Amino acid sequence: MCFFFSLLPATFWLVIGYLVLYLSTRFDGPAKTFGRGLAIWTFIISGFIVLAGAYVTTIGSCPIDAWMSCVG
Repeated sequence: MCFFFSLLPATFWLVIGYLVLYLSTRFDGPAKTFGRGLAIWTFIISGFIVLAGAYVTTIGSCPIDAWMSCVG
């Protein structure tokens, strides 16, 4: 369950990364380089969020599952 919920913030970071990458193409010089670097970091953050969600789901310590078992 945590894996599916991790896709929401990962999608947010991907959209922000593509927006920064698109806007960096409109600049020249150091601003273009900084924009590309920032976009790469947002893609890396997005990947780590998905990996963290998969890890938590795999080891079975997802707090969402624990909360749903208490409610239901």
